[in-house]
Amino acid sequence: MVRDEIKKILNINDAEIERSENKNFGDYSTNAALKLAKKEGKNPIEIAEEIKSQAEKESGKLIEKIEIAPPGFVNFFIAKEYLQREAGQILKEGEDYGKLDIGQNKKVQVEFISGNPTGPLTLGNGRGGIFGDILSNIFKKGGYEVVKEYFINDAGNQIDILGHSVLKDDQAEYKGDYIDELVKIIKEKDPRLVGQKSAEYIMTGIKDTATAMSINFDEWFSEERELRKKGKIDEVIGLLKEKDLVYEKDGASWFKATKFFDTRDRVLIKKDGEPTYFAADCAYHINKFIERKFDKVINVWGADHHGDVAGVKSFVASLGDDYIKNFEIILLQFVSLIKEGAEVRMSKRTGNYILVDDLLKEVGKDIFRFFMAMYSPNTHIDFDLDIAKEQSEKNPVYYVQYAYARISSILAKLKIKNEKLKITVENLKLLNHEAELSLIKQLIRLPEVIEDTMRDYQVQRLPQYALELVRAFHKFYEECRVIDEKNQDLTQARLALVEATRIVLKNTLDLMGISAPEKM
Repeated sequence: MVRDEIKKILNINDAEIERSENKNFGDYSTNAALKLAKKEGKNPIEIAEEIKSQAEKESGKLIEKIEIAPPGFVNFFIAKEYLQREAGQILKEGEDYGKLDIGQNKKVQVEFISGNPTGPLTLGNGRGGIFGDILSNIFKKGGYEVVKEYFINDAGNQIDILGHSVLKDDQAEYKGDYIDELVKIIKEKDPRLVGQKSAEYIMTGIKDTATAMSINFDEWFSEERELRKKGKIDEVIGLLKEKDLVYEKDGASWFKATKFFDTRDRVLIKKDGEPTYFAADCAYHINKFIERKFDKVINVWGADHHGDVAGVKSFVASLGDDYIKNFEIILLQFVSLIKEGAEVRMSKRTGNYILVDDLLKEVGKDIFRFFMAMYSPNTHIDFDLDIAKEQSEKNPVYYVQYAYARISSILAKLKIKNEKLKITVENLKLLNHEAELSLIKQLIRLPEVIEDTMRDYQVQRLPQYALELVRAFHKFYEECRVIDEKNQDLTQARLALVEATRIVLKNTLDLMGISAPEKM
């Protein structure tokens, strides 16, 4: 990555290298001089001059020029020779381009969706599914061994309530067409048994919905089978008692969560003897960290679970510093469906929620995934159904996929027209046009996008990158004639650039789980 090479040149601890948004300030910039000036009590411009002088000696073929901008920024302009060489590297690596070895095969578990098996998946669940799936793909590309997991809450009071709902007695709470369907299928009369069988049936539908979203889970982890029946909840309470982190109050057993991150202690066992969902969460995280030995654990939850974060983090902290520093909980905000400028309030089929299945039928998997990935986790999504159905540049998915189809068409037609014309890297030195070099600068950003997303989980960076890459390609295509009948060498060079663009765009779409159509 360019910024890593700049860091090596600077040889300054904790130097931050940022990509410049304004090309007048170079391709990359550092504020290292400002930081050092504050630390050493010197003039930042003088320190910037020293950094520039040293970097110019070490830059080799990477940097074309270095400039200083007030109050002390050092700006780097990438040499065209370096960009030409990197375009060749993309062609060489192909589908492996963007792979990093940051993870060094460490084990990461990403647990996401985990919607209760008391009803079909809703829009909020869908957002969690797309976010978790793409984040998992990013970590895998970054060199981690990734396990995608769905935690099935198939135990406890909610399963009893589901049973009562199917029996339609006075303790029923859930409603909708799916309940009416279960009434016809489940013939038992015991509420718990009815709830268990109903949950199994609902989970079959959830798995089908996950497949329709192009999400392939590695593990479906059952609370009932893996935790309760195996006595894992009792084991974790015993462990906490050994650490003197449990006390009795009001007939219940409590975890001393306030010793860690929480503002209140948490109930483990209720006064009726039943374990809480928090107790199950504790047992589950023992399984993740201690039994299955994941090096990093990431939970992707809906914003409605914000009240559970401090409790679970407190429990993980009780296991030790090595565990809590490798534990993340990402909260995703809610999703609204917008049609004709107004929010669609509910689905008649459920009485409460808009289902993922319904929206997938309306817009398809690719649009669903792209739209769900476009926003920061802490941002509410307004899913505009009208834009999603547009087949124009207003629809970002159509815009990106159309560009990929155009690239594929260019390469396919030329292969038919002139079989002797082959894409090589020998003439890449002819790529000197500003639009050509700007496109390469976008292409080589992919590894940085992957690294940054592993660090801060801002998955929306990926669709944003895809759009910026496509815009750079369109500018190149408008300003540079790909086929120059008078200059076969330049034609080959530009075809190589088109192929490099196809590779990077395909790799980006693959990370997002979105198809790359060769025709539209």
